[in-house]
Amino acid sequence: MPRARGPGRRPAPTALAACTLTVALVASLTACGAKVGDPRAAGPDGQRARAGSGALVDVGEDRVKVGLLNSLSGTMAISEVTVRDALRLAVDEINADGGVLGRKIVPVSEDGASDWPTFAEKSQKLIKKDRVAAVFGCWTSASRKAVKPVFERNRSLLFYPVQYEGMEQSPYIFYSGATTNQQIVPALDYLRQQGKKSLYLVGSDYVFPRTANKVIRAYAKAHGMKILGEDYAPLGSTEFSTIANKVKASKADAVFNTLNGDSNVAFFKEYKSARLTPAKMPVVSVSLAEEEVKGIGPQYLEGQLTSWNYYQTTKGAQNDGFVKAYKARYGKDKPTSDPMEAAYTSVHLWKAMVEKAGSFDVEKVRKAADGVTYEAPEGRVEIDGDTQHLYKTARVGRIGSDGLIREVWNSDGPIRPDPYLKRDAWADGLS
Repeated sequence: MPRARGPGRRPAPTALAACTLTVALVASLTACGAKVGDPRAAGPDGQRARAGSGALVDVGEDRVKVGLLNSLSGTMAISEVTVRDALRLAVDEINADGGVLGRKIVPVSEDGASDWPTFAEKSQKLIKKDRVAAVFGCWTSASRKAVKPVFERNRSLLFYPVQYEGMEQSPYIFYSGATTNQQIVPALDYLRQQGKKSLYLVGSDYVFPRTANKVIRAYAKAHGMKILGEDYAPLGSTEFSTIANKVKASKADAVFNTLNGDSNVAFFKEYKSARLTPAKMPVVSVSLAEEEVKGIGPQYLEGQLTSWNYYQTTKGAQNDGFVKAYKARYGKDKPTSDPMEAAYTSVHLWKAMVEKAGSFDVEKVRKAADGVTYEAPEGRVEIDGDTQHLYKTARVGRIGSDGLIREVWNSDGPIRPDPYLKRDAWADGLS
């Protein structure tokens, strides 16, 4: 601070320059928008934000930025480009309806390039340079694990839209996809109901499949099921002839598939080449949705099973509107899928959280989250404030010749999220 001056004294040139710089800085902040979290700036709720209350968020008088972080190139682009498209649709719908707290959302899109260090780098850029209010994205658990410390260190918000292996909780991540007890465990329950007593496990070689398969092994042991084999392929692998032959030789009752991305294309082509059929040995997949079905070809997948919380064919007026809007924007031949719907839903949930909080301040938004609901295309979802996961309905579906997936079983209502499987005695020790 400049020293106090006696009456009639002119300020020293350096002090005058500093004063001028301060005025210019304040003016630039006013012109560009307040930064929520900066003690010098007023937040959108008219209150001065406390220092250290979360990441600085650049909020203008008529706009607020959010980050979209998806693989637009590389092996995961087959899955993630459409998630980015669904996020854009949600942003445009909210803007057409007046925005959030009277501000239009400005999306800043970045390409994670199917590379986990790139995801971390782009997260840092969105938080520190673009000062976004929240980031929506990631697909693989490897990408989520890479960015998790970035969001926690900067106290910024990530909305993660894809089902995952559970065994995680972060104060700065909201999980809008299913956790283990809302997808993997219901799929195993369904297989058991269908009389399947033995499984072969096939997955990509990274954290999600390996952790998911630990859960599956524990479940199988507790429920009298046998695991007859377990194989992994590098993410992006296209060589599956050996694995397909091992699966065939095992004579398992079913295959549990945790492959991700375009590896599914090669696997199912080899599966059919080995003359394995859904009638002989069905495959239940937990990372294979409508857009991947189209990319692989329905002729390789007809009759196979999937486990999700949403399908394009899910009944309800909300879904009818979502499907219509998505196809009107991106093309009549473009299907909708679970990760797309969960991403779309996450933007609407964030809007509801911000408006409940009356602020874009990260900590205020987090505190407002518990109990927030949204009538989503998959049905009503609700945020569980304790875990920052959603209550979601589990659905098993069968792939048709037209490439659509139709529900054959559901959980008859939303399941409370339990990422660490604390309510299942058979899962003791997994976490």
